[in-house]
Amino acid sequence: MATHVDLDVPQLWRDFKADHSIEHRNQLIEIYLPLVKYNAERIWARLPDGVDLDDLISAGVFGLLDAIEAFDLGRGVKFETYCVPRIRGAMLDELRTMDWVPRLVRSKASRMEEARKSLEASLGRPPRPDEMAARLGVTPAEFHKMVCEATAVSQVSLSKKWYETDSYKDVREIDILEDKKAEDPTHRLQNRDLMRLVTRGLNRNERLIIILYYYEDMTMKEIGATLDLSESRVSQMHSSIVARLQSQLAKRRPEFSN
Repeated sequence: MATHVDLDVPQLWRDFKADHSIEHRNQLIEIYLPLVKYNAERIWARLPDGVDLDDLISAGVFGLLDAIEAFDLGRGVKFETYCVPRIRGAMLDELRTMDWVPRLVRSKASRMEEARKSLEASLGRPPRPDEMAARLGVTPAEFHKMVCEATAVSQVSLSKKWYETDSYKDVREIDILEDKKAEDPTHRLQNRDLMRLVTRGLNRNERLIIILYYYEDMTMKEIGATLDLSESRVSQMHSSIVARLQSQLAKRRPEFSN
């Protein structure tokens, strides 16, 4: 396969315009692909986290394809000069499709950020809401509405890398996102191990008193009715059991401190 140095680029352009073959088009794409990567990296460097560089490059390649098809050899313009605006335009169009926030809302958010920075620089402290409203020329109620709208401007990609690892798979945001509704799998195991520890050496009634009182949240009266004992007897047995357990745990304290 011929390298870029070996290719006669002007002749390649003439051949492509004559036959519009896929082979000639692909050779032109390969020649000008560094332009796509260069412009994608420049745009990507100024973007917030969550935008994938590869997405910009892919959009830029489509812009390059359009430029190759539409380029007129007779105009005497260098292709590099002609194609860069189309490449960048395709990338910016892709960014607009990614951005679900209305442009008016984003504009308001930018105004608020500029006002905040200006006031913070002049006041030497974060500005209060009433000061921000005065600087923006809106009422406090309107400013509050602007703040609510501006909170929709930022978004985080759950597929974004959280940090690099030495393994074949990188850790993503979604991998470390806590599900607050999910049960901690260690909690049940810890409870079971604790139950075994505190009930070891107890007889049946003593073990039931501990389980029913601490794990089932039953009252002394309810436990007495269950075990056919008086409430005062259950309370007396409970106090005796707790005293014994405290003594046993005090002796085993070194095991828990290691």
